[in-house]
Amino acid sequence: MTRWQNGSGTLRFVQGAAGEPTVAEALGPDGAADSASGAPGGPAAPTGRAAIPLEIAASYRARTRGLLGRDGIDGALLLTPASAVHTFRMRFTIDVAYLTRDLTVLAVRTMRPGRLGRPRLRARHVLEAEAGAMARWDLRPGVRVTIATP
Repeated sequence: MTRWQNGSGTLRFVQGAAGEPTVAEALGPDGAADSASGAPGGPAAPTGRAAIPLEIAASYRARTRGLLGRDGIDGALLLTPASAVHTFRMRFTIDVAYLTRDLTVLAVRTMRPGRLGRPRLRARHVLEAEAGAMARWDLRPGVRVTIATP
C-alpha cells in the first residue's frame, strides 16, 4: 500500500475504460509544462497529452481543509484516504472522482457548493478538480491513474 505525504506530485492516466491507452501527464516537480500540451490544465492536444498539476492532502488537517477558502484550483487535489466529500462553505463547483485502492476510477460526479456526497464503499481516495476539468481530461469510470511524487 502506498502512503503519500502532503505536497505535490504528478498524475498520469494509464488505461481507458475499454482497455485503450489514454495518456495525460502532469507537471513534474520543476513545474515545466508538457511540450505536447502547451498550457497547464488546458484541453488535450491531438497526441492525447495534457498537463495536470496535482496537490496531495494526506494528513487529517490537509484533508479537512481541502479546497475550502479557495476561489479555484489549477489541476487537481488528491484526498487520501477518503471515501466521501462535502462542498459546504465551498466557493465554486467541483468535479469529484472516487478511486479504489489500486487507483481505478469508480465514479465521477459534479458537486455544487453546499452538497454532501455519498460515501463510496470501495473508494480509498478522492480526486477533486474544478467543474468540467475531468470531462476535458476524459477521466471516467474504469480509467486507472498513477501518481508519482518528487
